[in-house]
Amino acid sequence: MTRRFKQVDVFTAKPFLGNPVAVVLDGASLSAADMQAIARWANLSETAFVLPAEKGGDYRVRFFTPASELPFAGHPSIGAAHAVLEAGALPGDRAEYVQECGAGPLRIRVEKSGPERHLFVDAPPAAFRPLEDRELEQLNSALDTDAGPAVRPLVVTVGPTWAVLDLGDAATVAALQPRMSELAGVSRAMKITGVTVFGRDRGADVPLRVRSFAPAEGVPEDPVCGSGNVCVAAFLRETGLLAGIGNFYSASQGRELGRDGRVHMRVDVKTGAIELGGAAVTCIDGTLTT
Repeated sequence: MTRRFKQVDVFTAKPFLGNPVAVVLDGASLSAADMQAIARWANLSETAFVLPAEKGGDYRVRFFTPASELPFAGHPSIGAAHAVLEAGALPGDRAEYVQECGAGPLRIRVEKSGPERHLFVDAPPAAFRPLEDRELEQLNSALDTDAGPAVRPLVVTVGPTWAVLDLGDAATVAALQPRMSELAGVSRAMKITGVTVFGRDRGADVPLRVRSFAPAEGVPEDPVCGSGNVCVAAFLRETGLLAGIGNFYSASQGRELGRDGRVHMRVDVKTGAIELGGAAVTCIDGTLTT
């Protein structure tokens, strides 16, 4: 069977500088095993499968890494919305849509239009637990760093689960060279998706520099990670550090991999709700034979 297929670069308006996601637009007849096989073959951090809505939303999406299914994924949510709108599967004159996924119905909001269009997705509510001393020692070893975190790290769950470490400054973040096999083992033992670290990039055009590592999921380093950035925003809100950054800020991710992603985060100061947003551009537009 021939299915519509797009590969969308997310968190950039220029091709090849963001995080690619494979989007299969006609996924209704695929089994979970089929989807996992396609995601393994696509070999990107995630592949999104668009399905008919079941609970009153505009469409439904399932997200797969090369190793497993996720209830929510950030850049694939934006990439799937971009692909659905570009394909004309939904009317393009609305400011809001509803995406159904494993984390429930999530609002997709549109800002601007054309090449300047940005898409924002509501993030699922975050859950937290503190990182134990033993876990922090293991992560520092796997990350090959002796940089003490500025604030006690947290394990944050928004569907995917990330250990979030504030390393203080962008230079420390950029210099990391993790031991990936060790990090994969620690991630499995902790039952987390991976580790997201961030630091302040003082004097740069964006205040934060972020990196996300998920070798246990078959993704040594995610070029520009949506859910990881959501967890950073939730960490900043939970620890009281958001005031020093601002409730609407941008983060840079991917330069260590030759990318230049820009992630936009908005935190509602009254409700604490988090929005993840960015630009997207299609790099491959064609069909997939299954």
